[in-house]
Amino acid sequence: MAIEAIFLDAAGTLIKPIRRVGESYALLAQPYGVEVPAAEITARFRSCFNSAPPLAFPNTPAPQLVERERHWWRDLVLRVFEPWAPFPRFDEYFTELFSYFACPEAWELYPEVLYTLDALKKRGLVLDVLSNFDSRLSGILEGLGAARYFEHIFVSSRIGYAKPAREIFHAALNVHALGAENIIHVGDSEEKDFRGALDAGLKAILLDRSAQDAAKKSGAVRTLTR
Repeated sequence: MAIEAIFLDAAGTLIKPIRRVGESYALLAQPYGVEVPAAEITARFRSCFNSAPPLAFPNTPAPQLVERERHWWRDLVLRVFEPWAPFPRFDEYFTELFSYFACPEAWELYPEVLYTLDALKKRGLVLDVLSNFDSRLSGILEGLGAARYFEHIFVSSRIGYAKPAREIFHAALNVHALGAENIIHVGDSEEKDFRGALDAGLKAILLDRSAQDAAKKSGAVRTLTR
């Protein structure tokens, strides 16, 4: 079947933080009197993020979504800092942290992203983002100059399901009235992007930007161009 659309993950596929998450968390905590090792915060973040409930809020009225997103992240960051409790000015710190990661300046595109998106668009393909992210993603991609390539930016918090759930893929499919066999999904998570897309009936490409790991994973690509 002909490929008519490509769905792309965001973090780890299109964009990455300009610094390691732990470095930003630690740096922004210093003015609040909290000194934490960046490497330990990075490890804590990965552990807490992987064990957190899905960043998705089914049946939530639109006016309440932004607050639900913020509370989800507040709970996560609070867990990250548990070993360094108490954190007396935590709410002030979290407000700054949440705002910081909403800024395009906190992120960068991978080098080949704009070139690849432009080439795919010129081929007449439909391009969408399909990400386990929140409402801040649209502004980030807009500020980085990538949003113009996408017809839709689907985020799990608003769809109500997070990858690898089939429902998030099917929600995007339904918008375009395309068959799953006409879509390729590209992402950096083997479980959420690759396996999730295949389970939903889409074609899938696993992106692994670590050369060592990519060599071990059959079919994985190292960049969006190869």
